[in-house]
Amino acid sequence: MPDQRIPRTAKSLAVSLLLCGSLLLPPGTAIAQTVLAQSEPAAESLVVVSWGGTYAQSQVEALYKPFTETTGLKIVRQDYRGGLQQVRAQVEGGDVYWDVVDVAPADLEQGCEDGLFERLSLLLPPAPDGTSAAEDFLPGSLHLCAVGSLVWSSVIAVDSEQAGENQPDGLEDLFNLDDFPGRRGLRKSPKGNLEWALLADGVPADEVYDELSSDQGIARAFAKLDTIKDEVVWWEDGAEPGQLLARDAVIMTSAYSSRIFKDIAADERPYSVIWDRQLWDVELWAIPKGSRNKFRALEFIRYATGTEALAEQTRWIPYGTARRSANALVGPFNPLQEVDIAPLLPTYPDNMATALKSNTAFWSENGEALVERFNAWLVQ
Repeated sequence: MPDQRIPRTAKSLAVSLLLCGSLLLPPGTAIAQTVLAQSEPAAESLVVVSWGGTYAQSQVEALYKPFTETTGLKIVRQDYRGGLQQVRAQVEGGDVYWDVVDVAPADLEQGCEDGLFERLSLLLPPAPDGTSAAEDFLPGSLHLCAVGSLVWSSVIAVDSEQAGENQPDGLEDLFNLDDFPGRRGLRKSPKGNLEWALLADGVPADEVYDELSSDQGIARAFAKLDTIKDEVVWWEDGAEPGQLLARDAVIMTSAYSSRIFKDIAADERPYSVIWDRQLWDVELWAIPKGSRNKFRALEFIRYATGTEALAEQTRWIPYGTARRSANALVGPFNPLQEVDIAPLLPTYPDNMATALKSNTAFWSENGEALVERFNAWLVQ
């Protein structure tokens, strides 16, 4: 791994960033604002907040430990369950003790709008081949208030044994009961299902959210779902798709790619994944407004979203990365060294060929109404 030592002073960091980085700045921000004043007290630790479980453990191994070895800064890990309640209480109460938070896109959008997160003035390192960060990061993973890290997605998992010789291999097959009879599993939510319905009905990917913004488009999506509604088993928890397949309750089901990975790679279940038109989104690092250690928090985000660090994280958890350049560095999966994890990640180039990014702004604006309509449709 290249030397990633991080300069200990604001001045030296600014120089190194200007020489090798890519700029992530709010409009009108001066370059001098990319660092805090040198008078900021030196921090001995950073409080980094994330989701817990194996997800957080991947961050410990791939990010926290090497960052501490490189900088001397100790990472104090805290877990939370998402949402903005705790961040809002700290910011509005004037007592911010979290320094960096791993946030979901919807929470980020709302929190940034409400002034709960810092607007980042940050230069990010280029890819190893010199490609700028702006080109290297996936679309939608660089935000005014955050930088993307890991990518997760919804895919279609198929019981290959049930399917037999006639294996489904595209999104349209989810809706094709004639050629692929059998029950389907779908998440009990309009999000994802409406997009897939329109895509399978022939709407181009770049027109899906425009279509869903019209009454006619919404009606079209529900009409497509009507064609399989009687054969759908609805699930709510991410562990359920694997359970449905295991007991032959469905022939195929929507699933989170990271969850179905265990069934395929570790448990060697006879399942396959349809990556066609997978729906993906990204987790992001943000800094609560008023962090006492903003400068060091920026150091951490810059390190944690570097190509090498993101590639290392995929060795601990089967998520994709927000940087394209990390694909070439993906190595063996640590818990299962014999598994070639790269083709099982959502950001593997072949898997991304027809992928659609979930539109956070659309769902923030329309989600409540569409959930209400979806719930009414379920009981019709």
